[in-house]
Amino acid sequence: MSPPCDCCGEYINKLNQQVSVMRKEIKNLRQMLDSAVRAHRKHLTSVQAAVSRIGSSEDKKELTPSPCSPSPRAGLEQGNIQTVPIGYISSCFSMKNGTPRQPTVCGPSRAQLRLRQSVFNNPEHALEGLEQYSHVWIIFLFHKNGHLSYKAKVKPPRLNGQRAGVYSTRSPHRPNALGLTLAKLDKIEGDTVHLLDIDMIAGTPVLDIKPYIPQYDSPDTRINLDLLQQDSDTDQQNGTIMSLNKETSILNLNEDSDTDAQFNIKRMEDDVGILASEDKSETGISEQFLQSKDLRNFLVEVETFVTQEDTSQHGCESKSRVSDSAKPNPSALNVDHPCYGEEAYTTIAGWIREPPVASLDVRFTPHAEKQLAEFLPSHLSGPSESDRPGFKFLRSPEEAAAAIKGVLSADPRSVYRRSRCRDRLFFFTLDTADITCWFGQGFAEVLQVRPVERHFASV
Repeated sequence: MSPPCDCCGEYINKLNQQVSVMRKEIKNLRQMLDSAVRAHRKHLTSVQAAVSRIGSSEDKKELTPSPCSPSPRAGLEQGNIQTVPIGYISSCFSMKNGTPRQPTVCGPSRAQLRLRQSVFNNPEHALEGLEQYSHVWIIFLFHKNGHLSYKAKVKPPRLNGQRAGVYSTRSPHRPNALGLTLAKLDKIEGDTVHLLDIDMIAGTPVLDIKPYIPQYDSPDTRINLDLLQQDSDTDQQNGTIMSLNKETSILNLNEDSDTDAQFNIKRMEDDVGILASEDKSETGISEQFLQSKDLRNFLVEVETFVTQEDTSQHGCESKSRVSDSAKPNPSALNVDHPCYGEEAYTTIAGWIREPPVASLDVRFTPHAEKQLAEFLPSHLSGPSESDRPGFKFLRSPEEAAAAIKGVLSADPRSVYRRSRCRDRLFFFTLDTADITCWFGQGFAEVLQVRPVERHFASV
């Protein structure tokens, strides 16, 4: 056998060196693993000892039969509750991208909420009477936040990168990821609630439904109803003292006509005496009160009261014409039927009323309009021989076009994509359609409307 060449010898030496190094690394890893196991056992022993001490102390303090599980009542009083979704949203928005940030952004948006039978044995019974309302509050969870972290200050998209306190915004990244939306009630079918004007994606867990009652939930409605009640009460008071109001006008005398004044007061004494004799049981006017001096004081008080009522009525009528930014005059408020004062006038942050991000003009290319017209309405879509795609929620291509315009006009892009990203293309899904568009200076243009592949295959 011939001896190995020099090249092969060098190669073998390198391999031996690498094997030696790997053995040393494996030895070091074994030592690290052994030390980690020992440390783990030590920590586990200390944890078990701590748990046993805590358990023994709890056994001494606990008086209930089951010390391991606190009572639901105690947890509720402490604010520690376990929520259970009453149902999950089935929405025309299947992805976060393109979902409206507020319910009023996309009016034609539709969704369905079916109550879970595990919550109610008869879910339809829980919905009885809800059809009497036009709008409902939906309390839900932001289940697509992606992480549970939150900060005290956030950057709302409408502020275009500026920071604001999290509790002065509608940011989904909050200590408790709860959402609240006001949806329009379309109809109720059995255990399913059909909603309009929604901003929730498919699969959103819903915690509660409450009816929207303007008399309780809207300060503007409260003050309007109070003004109507005030006008009604004023009319009743004016009708009651109409006869007395006519007679009090006689007392507008000057100092040089004392004789006429005495004659008029005498006539008032007779008229009020007749009125008191007829309605004495109701008014409670005594005979001593009908003396001339007391009568004069009484009539002066009536005149003052009528003047104050007229002033208060005109004050409340003028308040109803004040703009939203104006503040009411507290001196014009009526004491018996207050107009709620300044708290009845709602105010909002300036960046909500005039956001730095302007609304965009939305337009369609002819190709996109043609593609959108191919979609069938929701009531005509389903298993059929036609190759045309169909909507699941939207009822016509025109409604879909309005929904697309609502989403894009509010600029659904993030601050990063809006200010730093060079890519102007934007994609989102609406119902069963994939939308492709691009953003220019002050406008958004829809380039393509294609059916979602999974739905198109089923149709």
